[in-house]
Amino acid sequence: MIAPLVGISSMATRQVLADLASALTSATGLELRVESVGGVDAAKRVAAGEVLDLVILAEDAMSRLADAGHLVADSRRVIVESPMVIAATAGGPLPDVSTGDALRQALLDAPGIGYSTGPSGTALLQLIDRWGLRDALGERLRQAPPGVPVGSFIAKGDVSIGFQQLSELQHVPGITILGPMPAGFEIITRFVGAVAATSAEPATARRALDFLTEARHDALKQRHGMTPPA
Repeated sequence: MIAPLVGISSMATRQVLADLASALTSATGLELRVESVGGVDAAKRVAAGEVLDLVILAEDAMSRLADAGHLVADSRRVIVESPMVIAATAGGPLPDVSTGDALRQALLDAPGIGYSTGPSGTALLQLIDRWGLRDALGERLRQAPPGVPVGSFIAKGDVSIGFQQLSELQHVPGITILGPMPAGFEIITRFVGAVAATSAEPATARRALDFLTEARHDALKQRHGMTPPA
């Protein structure tokens, strides 16, 4: 009997991976236990040589881990793609974010702007830099600590507007999702899975990874605010 497979992921995929792991067990009898933590911490643990079977993180982090030899060569597979959305405090004023110009003005007007430590946060800061707004926004830009959802900042009123993947924000009480980033400014995070170089069961881990990417799970992924890879 094969011992349960052990995986690690960022918080953004914790719910969809829990359902996929349950489906894996039902279909194959294989058990997959995925620990979801802040993406930065997860990457550090993989790089430190922690014994794992599967790693599921944002594409850029996985590329760095693969280059450093921490993942089995040629095992990387895109699991889901996740769009970043914009949210505001429920019951408060809802800014117009329908165009790039409107979003730029909404940022300038916001008393507090929340963003994550993950790839979506990095992409947002890059956009702010392209617009030349970093100095103007200053301390109003507030980064949520690793593993802490931006939605909690928004719900408590610590910030008036926040940005994170739809999967992280869609079920948070106390916030209103304003919509996706405006056309031409979309931010999509691709989450990639791979077999860890430390896995004692690499063939079994690869079989589990193949299962997670099967088209029969497309509807499940969409329920979690994510889309299958194009």
